[in-house]
Amino acid sequence: MSDLEARLADIVRANPDLMHVLTTVRGLALNEWRVFSGAVYQAVWNHVTGRPAGYGIKDYDLGYFDADTSWDAEDVVIKRVAGAFEPPFCDIVEVRNQARVHLWFENRFGEPYDALPDTDTALSRFVAPAFAVGIRLEDDDSFSVAAPFGLDDMFAMVLRPNPHRSLAGGWHKAVASARDRWPELRIET
Repeated sequence: MSDLEARLADIVRANPDLMHVLTTVRGLALNEWRVFSGAVYQAVWNHVTGRPAGYGIKDYDLGYFDADTSWDAEDVVIKRVAGAFEPPFCDIVEVRNQARVHLWFENRFGEPYDALPDTDTALSRFVAPAFAVGIRLEDDDSFSVAAPFGLDDMFAMVLRPNPHRSLAGGWHKAVASARDRWPELRIET
């Protein structure tokens, strides 16, 4: 585990809401699951800036991978995850089968999206390297971290576009939303 991964693990362990989500999801034994995006980078930004652990966190994005790409199969998992939580978590843990993303992404975001071979590959397509971090709480209570661009941007509070894709249509909206909550962010384009 790198120094930044160890630092991330310490931040996550000190965040009771995020630990609750991770512990609960671990018990569901979903295939290739990860909690990613805002639940992770925002927890770090709050720690770095001295804000409370849950500040600015709107939801907990949960990805998993199931070769059954039917809506019915995903809906079963969505209901199972929601049923594992009490309010407010049953309403703010948002689960998506990463094997299905290519089926709806273009209609929702206006850009093509190739099918994914696994959950971790999804991270490489996120709009910014700082957003592209996923974590999983393993059975032995260790953390598995997936971060195709590393953790430097997240800890440095740098937002820059993903260098492996064109500028996302929602880039400016994502930057404005993040900067409203964390004005310390440094934006690089």
